[in-house]
Formats: sequence, C-alpha cells, structure tokens
Amino acid sequence: MGFADTRFNVNLSILFTELPLLERPAAARAAGFTAVELWWPWVDAPTPERSELAALRDALRDAGTQLTGLNFYAGRLPGPDRGALSVPGEESARFRANVPVAIEFASSLGCTAFNALYGNRVEGATAAEQDALALANLAFAARAVAEVEGTLLIEALNAPESPACPIVSAPKAIEVVDAVNAATGLDNARFLMDLYHLSMNGEDLDDVIDRHTAKTAHVQIADNPGRGAPGTGSLDFPALLDRLRKNGYDGYVGLEYKPGDGPSAGSFAWLPAPLRAAH
Repeated sequence: MGFADTRFNVNLSILFTELPLLERPAAARAAGFTAVELWWPWVDAPTPERSELAALRDALRDAGTQLTGLNFYAGRLPGPDRGALSVPGEESARFRANVPVAIEFASSLGCTAFNALYGNRVEGATAAEQDALALANLAFAARAVAEVEGTLLIEALNAPESPACPIVSAPKAIEVVDAVNAATGLDNARFLMDLYHLSMNGEDLDDVIDRHTAKTAHVQIADNPGRGAPGTGSLDFPALLDRLRKNGYDGYVGLEYKPGDGPSAGSFAWLPAPLRAAH
C-alpha cells in the first residue's frame, strides 16, 4: 500500500533547478534517487552541439542515475509554449529535427520513453490544419521511436494553465493516442497520466485511472492546489497510487512538482529515504 510499492523518478527540469543542469543528477542521487526524467533541456536548440549532449550524458552516468523519460523539443518550456509539433512552420520543423537527436541521446542511456507535447493553437492555421500536422508529426515520431523499441507518450495538460492547448483532458489524450496507433499500426503510443493536470481540470481521478490505466505508460504527480509536493494539497496519493497498481500499472511515477521556497532536497520529507531509489 502507498509509497512502498511505487517506483519513483525525479524530473530534473522542475526539481533541483536551483542548480546548473549538469549538477542536478548528482544532487538527485545525493537525495536518494536513482531514476530521473527531463524535459528537453535546450529550449533554443532542438539539435544542440554534440559536446553538450555528451556532457549531460556523462553527468547522468557519473551520478549513477538512470534516465527513464525524455521530452522531445517542445519550444519554450517552462514558458509560454506547450509543445511544437502542432505549430506550422519553423516550430514543426524544429520538432522533426529534434526527434532523431533526442532518440539517439536517450537510447544511449537506456531510455526509451519519449513525451511529445502537442502545442498551442496559433493564429494563421485552423484547428483542423493543426491537428492534421500534429498527427503527421506524431506518426513520424512513433515510427522513429519504434526503431529503439520505445514508447511515444501523449500527455494531457490542464485548461486553466494552458488555455490555448487542445489536449486538456484524459479522453482527448486517449483519442490522440488511438489516432497515432491507427495511423502507424505500431501500437507504441501511450497515455502519460499526469494526475496534477487532470485534477486541475476537475476530472474524476479514480474514474480516469479505472478507464485508462491499460493505455498508460507513465504517470506524473504533483499535489493540487499549488503543484507542490505530496501532502501540500488535497490529493490522496497513497490511495491513487494503490488504485493504479490494482489496475495493473507497474511503471515509474515521475515527481514533477515545485519544491517550494527552499532547496529541492528539502522537499522530499513526505517520502522516506529508503523508498527513493528505483526498485
């Protein structure tokens, strides 16, 4: 029951951000975590210099941390963007250019889970045009991910914080997952169930878990309200994680919360140190 049976990883793009990127893996390991995930770290560079990729790879390896999830290029994140793959023109091209780079980097570290954030609605293109572009780009990414026997993740964000993003409910994300799998025939697209975003949407989390765990390949958590650590809001994480397990989920649960005013290392008091290492 509760946290003892859960495999956690730490998102190094929202936690330990008080430190330079290359110092975060060691800080996570010092806090007791052995598994980490990342948003695409170079918001202005979908294809960074190989030396930058090598430096991050070395930092992860030297710290003894396993990369378990990576976002594809998603524009300015954190910031005003919510993805790039549905945005016509330069952003779509940047997403496509990033796909092989991200896959090569992540797979060299044994990571085969890739989050493809959809993107905001933009002026100058209809919703139908953006959705057609998104499906083409998601199918392109799914085929590329299949080369490393990987999984393409589709995440639902929340409408209050991302009003221009069309993927703001579990059913809509599942609709996109099904469309990608139908387009490719590969069946390697899956739902990324972020319980914070779904709670912000007012969705019934028990119902979402019961309905959609079978198509879920990753879970992320933060408490609501506030997007803080478990225990700072009203969500019952021991019950929610137990429900996920009873529905067959045995993957990682990503800690994607804001650490508060102090150093990130001080935000893990809710999770006993022996339970932090992946198992």
